[in-house]
Amino acid sequence: MLIFSAPRPRLRRGLLALMAATLVATFPARADDMQDAAKLLKAGQHQQALERVNKVLASKPRDPQARFLKGLILTEQGNTREAIDIFSKLTQDYPELPEPYNNLAVIYASQGQYEKARTALEQSIRTHPSYATAYENLGDVYAKLASQAYDKALQLDSSNAGAQNKLSLVRDLVGGPAPAAKPPVIVAQKAPAPAEKPAAEKPAAEKPAAQKPAAQKPAAEKPAANATAEVLAALNGWAEAWSKKDADAYLAYYAKDFKTPGGEARADWEKGRRSRIAAPKSIAVAIASPKVTMTAADQAKVTFRQTYRSDVLKNTSTKTIEMVKSDGRWRIQQEKSGS
Repeated sequence: MLIFSAPRPRLRRGLLALMAATLVATFPARADDMQDAAKLLKAGQHQQALERVNKVLASKPRDPQARFLKGLILTEQGNTREAIDIFSKLTQDYPELPEPYNNLAVIYASQGQYEKARTALEQSIRTHPSYATAYENLGDVYAKLASQAYDKALQLDSSNAGAQNKLSLVRDLVGGPAPAAKPPVIVAQKAPAPAEKPAAEKPAAEKPAAQKPAAQKPAAEKPAANATAEVLAALNGWAEAWSKKDADAYLAYYAKDFKTPGGEARADWEKGRRSRIAAPKSIAVAIASPKVTMTAADQAKVTFRQTYRSDVLKNTSTKTIEMVKSDGRWRIQQEKSGS
């Protein structure tokens, strides 16, 4: 999403400080009106803010700070046509200021006029080469233009896998239609049968004449098979809790001695996980081709392909987790992600 020089409070304050340093000293009364107007805008009282700005412009119609603030207010009110007119005239009267170009670009982009947005942002950067906001916005505009180009390529050649992959990557960055999320799926994996040791042959003289081979007892295989099924069930429950955005249930699948990435404190790691689970509107985690290796009666290693999909991100990776059984439950002791 493109970033306005304002109305985000931090950026708006920086802008007012940039343009108002000399104006405040020269016109203290007008500065008070401008500060009041800025506070009203921040509070969402757009009409009151506009009245205060118009009061300043009645006596100083060419004031750049008041004109810019009026442009912000009109943008917030949805009056983009008049806002474009104000920002455009500011670029003509004060071409050394980068912010009017940037805010013009934001309006153009909101209307789908990405070429106009790109031109405005490039001019903003030429005016102020260290203006970080314009660089970030320009990156978003380039990504959107790339998305349109890849989409056109697929319209002309629907079998173009390269364009399809690139389009998916770009849409992960700038947003766009994505396939409907599917519920987590786990493909059951059969437990490997333990290798059979050949029985030692007895001397021929001692072997009974028509002796039948002893019946194989599968009892020794049952513990391994049961443990594998339990591990897969725990893995499935972990994925479902994540997909349901149930942070408490999700975190309950981690062992007390879980090795956090980078060795950070468990409390800090849990806080970060809760935040990442709460942030997206929706999450779907799919697990495919899990391979379970029992390293001990109460320890297992599982390798699988994980696909994570939310309303803002899609990612597929190979993951390996080490699980341990404690208090009758299988829990994650360590997890590693690959490519």
